[in-house]
Amino acid sequence: MNIRHWLALALLAACTVQAQEATIRKNLSERLPNIPKIDEVSKTPMNGLYEVRMGSDIMYSDAEGNFLIQGALFDVRQKRNLTEERTEKLSAVPFDQLPLKNAFTQVRGNGKRKLVVFADPNCGFCKRFEKDLQKLDNVTILHVLYPILGEDSKAKSKNIWCAKDKAKVWNDWMVNGVTPPAASCDTTGIDANVEFGKKHRITGTPTLFFADGTRVVGAVPLAQIENQLAQVK
Repeated sequence: MNIRHWLALALLAACTVQAQEATIRKNLSERLPNIPKIDEVSKTPMNGLYEVRMGSDIMYSDAEGNFLIQGALFDVRQKRNLTEERTEKLSAVPFDQLPLKNAFTQVRGNGKRKLVVFADPNCGFCKRFEKDLQKLDNVTILHVLYPILGEDSKAKSKNIWCAKDKAKVWNDWMVNGVTPPAASCDTTGIDANVEFGKKHRITGTPTLFFADGTRVVGAVPLAQIENQLAQVK
């Protein structure tokens, strides 16, 4: 096969894929008028199955858009959850794009490992998780106040953010149950955190981000945190 023949076949294959993607978009949009905006259609490793991405949500379709599947796609040979891997990639946020200027920092040991934690001060899971975080060493923890559980959460976040020693007041409240004393200052940083969270679909607390941008949601076990930190180069 000469190079021209090979290029012609590659071009034909690319055009076929584009046509199938256009068909899927058209048919799904027409048949499901309330479906969210389709951002991307792409082939999967499974023959005849296409990924339909809407934001960070993933569904699957046949080549004609006649069927729509919601669920996880597994590669049983490699024992991989392809949907989970794809979702993790889509939900990642580059570390330098996180609102780090609106966070307060705790450094333990050499502080080489980095972890960003979005937390609401009234979140029970966050309090439990904070007690586990006390056991981490050689880490820099950047706490992002993310009050999404009501007005009292906003008030407590304001008092923590405006405290002279933010980390101490945070620990006093989250670990020891000492109510943050009233304080006042510019709290636009907290508002910016909430807007950032809405934009990036941070819907629960705690939500963690690692230095490679990986997102983990929930009060996961300390062993998982240690493992994740070890994988980040």
